[in-house]
Amino acid sequence: MKQAAIADGPKLTVVDSMLMKRVFYAFAALALLSIAISLGGKWFGRSIAMAGYTDDATVREVVIGNNVITVPANFIRFEQARRDGVATRLDLYMRYPQMDGYSEASRDDFNHAGANRNIIFLSFEQQMMSRDMSGRFGPIYSALIIQPGIPGPGGTTVYGFNEKSGYLNEVLVVGKRAGTDPFVARCLSGPSAGESLAPCERDIHVGDDLSLTYRFPREFLGDWQTLDLAITAKARRILKTGH
Repeated sequence: MKQAAIADGPKLTVVDSMLMKRVFYAFAALALLSIAISLGGKWFGRSIAMAGYTDDATVREVVIGNNVITVPANFIRFEQARRDGVATRLDLYMRYPQMDGYSEASRDDFNHAGANRNIIFLSFEQQMMSRDMSGRFGPIYSALIIQPGIPGPGGTTVYGFNEKSGYLNEVLVVGKRAGTDPFVARCLSGPSAGESLAPCERDIHVGDDLSLTYRFPREFLGDWQTLDLAITAKARRILKTGH
């Protein structure tokens, strides 16, 4: 019996040792899994909180035609466009009048949490027309509007479009400028205007054969001169051409 007990002793020791190793590995695996879940949860939680925005201020260089747009990533609307390289179009957004991109401090503004709307949306792409919106007033828009117009914000005149114009539920806002073509913007009218974050739209020519379309809240029309100058100045600062 003693011999049998002695003979079984080493086997029990080996079995106990293997069991302890398995328990140790199991606890180690659980610990690693817990760490991974914690880190993943923090990353995923931040991703949800950002909701597609980024506060990354890394400057990106985007090439469209003969133009280089140099702008921080937090100005770029879409994640896939936040990279250096060639593109056919670049969409940006920024606060007005601060003219800055997304940040933690500006989160409520970009999420449109308050009653005031102050986000401008900009799109750069190659010119499709030889004239910008101001240049199209005389040869095109003047034949499509109903005259006379009515007084609008900031000394502008607001015109309705005729039925054959194709611009349903839109109005044309025109502001006179001395010695140059007028300020011209199209704005949504009726219920659709109230549902839109930026119901007014205007395009200008910038850089080398580049068109910049910017959309903005109707409330900004009262300050249209300052707004247009600010957009033009911002475009000049971030835009470089090959010339």
